[in-house]
Amino acid sequence: MKRKHQFCSERTGAVLGMVLLCGYQAFAANVTGIQRPKPGETVEVLVQYVSQPSEEQFRRVTDRNGRVRDIFQHVPVAHYDVTPEALADLEANPAVVSINPNRTVKATDAYATMSADYNAVANYYNGLGLTMGTGIGIAIVDSGIDSAHPDFNRYLSSTNRVVYSQSFVGGDTNDEYGHGTHVAGIAAGADNVTAAASNVTMSFYGVAIDANLINLKVLNGTGSGTDANVIAGIDTAIALKNTYNIRVINLSLGRTVTTSYLFDPLCQAVEAAWRAGIVVVVAAGNDGRDNSQSTQGYGTINAPGNDPYVITVGASNDLADYERSDDVMTTYSSKGPTSIDHIVKPDLVAPGNRIVSYQAPGSYLATLYPGNQIPIDSYIAGGSSGYSPYYLTLSGTSMATPLVAGVAAMLVDQNPAVTPDQIKARLMQTAWRGFPASMSLTVANSNGTTTTYTARNDIFTIGAGQIDAWAAYNSTNVPFGSAASPAAFLLPNGTVQLLLNPIAGATAIWGTDSSFATTAIWGTNVSGTTAIWGTTAIWGTTAIWGTTAIWGTTAIWGTSTPAGTNAVWGSTAIWGTQMPEAEAEIAVAITGEN
Repeated sequence: MKRKHQFCSERTGAVLGMVLLCGYQAFAANVTGIQRPKPGETVEVLVQYVSQPSEEQFRRVTDRNGRVRDIFQHVPVAHYDVTPEALADLEANPAVVSINPNRTVKATDAYATMSADYNAVANYYNGLGLTMGTGIGIAIVDSGIDSAHPDFNRYLSSTNRVVYSQSFVGGDTNDEYGHGTHVAGIAAGADNVTAAASNVTMSFYGVAIDANLINLKVLNGTGSGTDANVIAGIDTAIALKNTYNIRVINLSLGRTVTTSYLFDPLCQAVEAAWRAGIVVVVAAGNDGRDNSQSTQGYGTINAPGNDPYVITVGASNDLADYERSDDVMTTYSSKGPTSIDHIVKPDLVAPGNRIVSYQAPGSYLATLYPGNQIPIDSYIAGGSSGYSPYYLTLSGTSMATPLVAGVAAMLVDQNPAVTPDQIKARLMQTAWRGFPASMSLTVANSNGTTTTYTARNDIFTIGAGQIDAWAAYNSTNVPFGSAASPAAFLLPNGTVQLLLNPIAGATAIWGTDSSFATTAIWGTNVSGTTAIWGTTAIWGTTAIWGTTAIWGTTAIWGTSTPAGTNAVWGSTAIWGTQMPEAEAEIAVAITGEN
């Protein structure tokens, strides 16, 4: 029997100071990780200003023999090559908030829609004869999109829905890596391949299947880019918002947190998009197995997913069936709280394990891992046993993120006046919270040993819970205020407390009424123990994992300011003692979990 609107997963295949939380300090610029240039040399930097920089600010750099690499129209950041003299002037400039290197970002590598309860939304639209997301733009900031794939056309049409493409890494806008195409298919794929075929046993639809796609290529053919590339992509999405009705940005990418979100230019870019009225959905990262700091994977959320404004998404495992009740968390999904600022993340989780989506033929991932392609006879009865040129299986928070982005687009389709904060609050308030108290997985290592990883049902692993699209669509709550994720901090008595409004100048949605009380959003049960919530939202260490061995260490909390060298992970982080970070990311993307 043909099943529509399903993405199939393949079974075999110390407190941050209140002044810092509430605004910028009127002191010298925050400088993080800069390799200072020698006389006659320059170094590449991203400079964050208090407000949009003027021509005078650019001249201050060029007058000191520096060079302006790029200017962003909607993000208060500039991209420079600076001499020692220009760097010294920037450090003393009261208009400068922070100076950072141009760091590297990477891709964070269909039963899924059943577990996300999206099929009910699709059936509702089909019953009314309505299109799904028509006219809404979803910006895919990634490795490019293979726009020639037939499933990016309108349903049973030759009209392509990739309405704009631009590369920020040179070359064309095609997807040489194969990641962006997969991501775009989950968010908004219309499965024309199987719709036009006979004897179909399985279909591979995305979420907002009639939405338009804006292809902003910021990662190269090996899945890498820089902060400047990503900021340029986000800046372009903001500039094109009205032209293409861009209401959602998907960022299935990230990097290590190296400074407070207040001083991170990548975080400032996503905040600029959020303030422009665009929902920004970001992958949490795939570092939940990282125990290099003896934290059992806690404190590993990637940037810009550490920003309190955005929707940060972890990955669950639907176990390749149609039942949501047996879903578990993946052990690789990155966990909160965020490094340095201790923001409660992720906000939500969504199915992201062994997800079949669209393939960019000849791309790096499809070529290097042909076993992740699926045979044609797995979805067409009597078809060839050869691999399909259209579909590929990948795993990770990268795959969970576009599912949430697609649902966000459908909430905009329902009510175009809805705000990013309202969408975030509704998705969190209606999330499904039926995960078991703990979930363990034993993995074979390359040296013949095994390691057992555990994911627990706590707010730093699952956030508010797993996305429930139908519940969110039917919610009548209309919250007002900021949905910024709260901050958590450790009290002297060993308990943890939530600061529900970690940002200044806005009223927090959380706790405003019973629908958005802390118990309604993050639940009352943590790892099987009743927690003490209410307005103070305090719970003891035993209510989280029954031991102070993890929660009492400075590896999680560090010192009380972003300058603390012991904060997770700080500038001296060592990521992954068992395998290099890039290797670990690929291992997750290709194999997923059983």
